This record gives sequence, structure tokens and C-alpha cells, in this order.
Amino acid sequence: MAATDMPQDETSPLMRAAFACLLAHCALMLFSGIAFATFLSPPFPDWLQTPANQRIMVFGYKWGGQTTVVFGALAGFLHSIGRLGRKTAIWVFIASFGISLSSELLGTSTGLPFGPYSYTNQLGFKILGLVPFNIPTSWFFMLYCSIAICGRLLPAKNDNLSRWWWALIAGLVLTAWDVSMDPAMVVSVHWLWHLPSLEGMPLWQNILIGGHFYGMPLTNWLGWLLTGIIVARVMLQIVPPTTWAERVSPSNFPLILYGVAAVLPLGICIGRGLWMAFVLGAIAMAIPLGLAMRKGPRAAGSTSRASGSLGDIAVVGR
Repeated sequence: MAATDMPQDETSPLMRAAFACLLAHCALMLFSGIAFATFLSPPFPDWLQTPANQRIMVFGYKWGGQTTVVFGALAGFLHSIGRLGRKTAIWVFIASFGISLSSELLGTSTGLPFGPYSYTNQLGFKILGLVPFNIPTSWFFMLYCSIAICGRLLPAKNDNLSRWWWALIAGLVLTAWDVSMDPAMVVSVHWLWHLPSLEGMPLWQNILIGGHFYGMPLTNWLGWLLTGIIVARVMLQIVPPTTWAERVSPSNFPLILYGVAAVLPLGICIGRGLWMAFVLGAIAMAIPLGLAMRKGPRAAGSTSRASGSLGDIAVVGR
């Protein structure tokens, strides 16, 4: 392995840039979450009704979400370069972006595997007029974080069964994000569900495609899980579990990036009174995050070294 592919120290220019993007992402997430929990939830305050503030709000709606996601993706991508090497990081990004985009294009065109839905114009430029560019971008950095969490929780082995087990857990960790996010994005009209009438349908169809959770069908979570497993499995084929556990998981960076992703949807749930989505979403994301934090970076590093793949490569954690 070339020296340039070795994990970089946190003080390197590349990692400093990654932390700068993470800081910007966190700041925007926190501001957006607080805003949606307070003055951006109806009824809007009088001071927001002035022409100048209305223009600012329109600008924020148009560019705020896009900018936040781009900073998150840049943070994850730069961190992955520092931990995995430039070429490997690029392939991981291409694979995750391409597969998740394909799944989203299939979903918005046919309703499979998520259910019938469509995106509004609030999330920015749409690829092929269907999927906002920042949707597969989000899949990339959230799965990067989800697999990093697996590196703290699971034995790091490179056999096929272990890779599928990691992919399953990573898919579940990713899907936990959608517990609060889907109700939040629907109520704020970022995307729409187009569910058929359930009259005369058998019970199993009613359960699967009925909008029983704030208008969302159960098929959405199944689609998230399926897509997450597939994308994670391909990422784990490019970078094996022992490498994730040795180079990525010891850093707290992916944990922060994963955790802050909950702020905006939870803020919207608070502002719109979606209390069940708030509680369940907070618990769903807190479980893997809390377990990973409890394990700590040393546990992740020792687990991967015990698997005997990368020897004694040292990774500086935060």
C-alpha cells in the first residue's frame, strides 16, 4: 500500500478541510432544526411576514437544504479520502451514489421499492427531472457513517457472511434516520406520497401500502432497508470490514456526522407536533449511536486488529 494511502492524521490539511465542512454542516443543521421547531412552523410570527424577511425565507428554502447536504457530503468524502485513500474513496462514492440514485429513479418512476412518491422542488436540481441531486448524496455520507458504526459494534472479518451481516446492520442504522425524517419531510412538503385507495384491498396490502405512519407506507422503510443493504454490501466489497474497523470506525467524525443528521427532522417534528415520530426517531438513532459511543474507538481498533488483516496500522481517533 502506498504511503499516500495511509490514514492521515487529524491535523493534516485534508482532515482540517473535512472538519471545516463538518462544522459548517453542523451549524446549518442546528440553525435549520431550531428554525423549523420555532418560527418556521405555522402560524408564522408577524416579523416573518415583512417583504424583506419573506425574500430571505424564500432564499433559505431554495438554497439552505442543498448547501447543508453538500457540506455533509464533502465532510464525509474528505474524511473518507483521509482514511481510505483517494482512489478508494472515489470508488466508494461512485458506487453508493450510483446505486442509490438508480433505486430512487426506479422508485419515483414505478413506486418500487419504496412505494408511490415524488419529490417537490424544495430539494434542489432534479436528476432526470425526478430525483434531487442531494438525495443520493445523502445516501453516501449516511451509509459511510452507518458502516463506521458497524465497525464499533460488530466483529471485523472479511468473509462473505460477515460482509452481508455488516450490510444488514448498516441498512438498519441508516433506516433509523428515516423514522423521523419521512414524516418531517412530508409535512414540510419536500416530498409527497401518492397512495392508492385501500377500499376492498386485502389486509396485507393495507398494512404494506396504507399511510398509517403520518401518511407513509410501510413499504418505504422496507425499500430503505433493501437499498441500504445493497449499497452497503457493495461498499463493503470495495472496502472490507477489517479496513473500516481499523481506519474509519476509531474516529468520532462519522458518529458526529450521523448524529447531527437527526437535528433537522426532529426539529420539524417538534414544530409540527409530530410527537410519535419525534420520540421513535430519536430512540431509533440514539440506540446505534449510543452503543457505538459506549464501545469507543479503542474497542473498534482492537476488534479489527484481532481479525488480523491490517497489522498494526495506527489510526488517530478524536
